[in-house]
Amino acid sequence: MKILDQEQIQQKIKRLAIEILEHNFEEKELILVGINRTGLGFAKMLLEQLAQITDIPITLTRVRLNPAAPLSQEVEIDLPASQLEGKAIIVIDDVANTGRTIFYAMKPLLSILPKKVEVAVLVDRTHKSFPVKVDYFGLSLATTLMNDIDVQILDVEEQAVFLN
Repeated sequence: MKILDQEQIQQKIKRLAIEILEHNFEEKELILVGINRTGLGFAKMLLEQLAQITDIPITLTRVRLNPAAPLSQEVEIDLPASQLEGKAIIVIDDVANTGRTIFYAMKPLLSILPKKVEVAVLVDRTHKSFPVKVDYFGLSLATTLMNDIDVQILDVEEQAVFLN
């Protein structure tokens, strides 16, 4: 079942960019950290919207981890930790399900002292198993553990989000 179409996704991205800016308008720089491929794609979309409404410098980077087995390999962030020190960081993913992926994506940030760390997702599911708080979300859903959220925003003719 389609729960968001392309127009709705674009509308949510615009709203999220405004919310992020409202909470970070005093920052000298923002660091957007996209998780893996889809999180990075969503982060790029947010970056494009933010660039239209602010002159605050925004740096985009990626954190890489295996969501199915987060301890199987080192969690890596593309930027050196020194470039994250004292900055406002927004960790971005397409869906926050149990919170495990976002929880482990924070691991590289534990070796530095950022100014603050926030989380933005397109879809937030309300049954967290890990201590993760989503600060910005496009859509919040109360689903069963058996449901699956399929976010199709990269390499598709029409963007959409499905509940399976």
